[in-house]
Amino acid sequence: MSLEHLALVFVAFSLGGVLKGATGAGAPFLAVPIMAILVDVPFAVAVFVFPNVVSNAWQVWNYRHHRPERGFLTRYALAGVVGAGIGTAALAGMSASVLTTAVALVVLMYVGFRLRNPGWTLPAPLVDRLAFPVGTAGGVLQGAVGISAPVSVTFLNAAGLARNTFVFTLSTFFLAMAAIQLPMQIALGIMTWERAGYSALGVLPLLLGMPLGDRLGRRIPKATFDRIILAVLTLLALRLLWQNTL
Repeated sequence: MSLEHLALVFVAFSLGGVLKGATGAGAPFLAVPIMAILVDVPFAVAVFVFPNVVSNAWQVWNYRHHRPERGFLTRYALAGVVGAGIGTAALAGMSASVLTTAVALVVLMYVGFRLRNPGWTLPAPLVDRLAFPVGTAGGVLQGAVGISAPVSVTFLNAAGLARNTFVFTLSTFFLAMAAIQLPMQIALGIMTWERAGYSALGVLPLLLGMPLGDRLGRRIPKATFDRIILAVLTLLALRLLWQNTL
């Protein structure tokens, strides 16, 4: 990569770190598309592995006192691991365009519903029952097409979690999936030494942006946090639809 391209990726990772620090999600939304355009998708997915692991590990530790009920968290995280393995191994031949378009439309419908019903949340018993199937679906999407936020973020937002619990749960989910994705990438030859070097460099700008996002996130009320999450979901869904038109 040229110095100009490296500078652009550095800025994207830094801004992604601000978004990640504030909401617990969204860093790949800025960094991965830019790297995919500059090089290719396998490069982008591989380079984001180490920043993904480090940033989520940092948030899991930082928000460790805000964990939800242990049984729910365990089911949700393990479901992500199972789904990611299934998605990588069995759904590689599925049409990514059809799958991502369906996910994007469902997310947009959810956002529209929430805007009309801002106080709505899933009942707690239903959240508990849906933890494993929804976590598996998010993991499958992560393994098959490289995304899970439209499912995982939508579910946790509908659960009505407080910001600190939301961030801890989402980071645990992402970290659990990374635990299976990294060895599979190495086994499949996707993670090379060159990409590992770029991935290690990507950790720095992401971590530089996260403290600023964290400070901003702690100061906003829950209603504003919910609106930010809905905005991020809308952008994710529109990006998926735009990506499928290319």
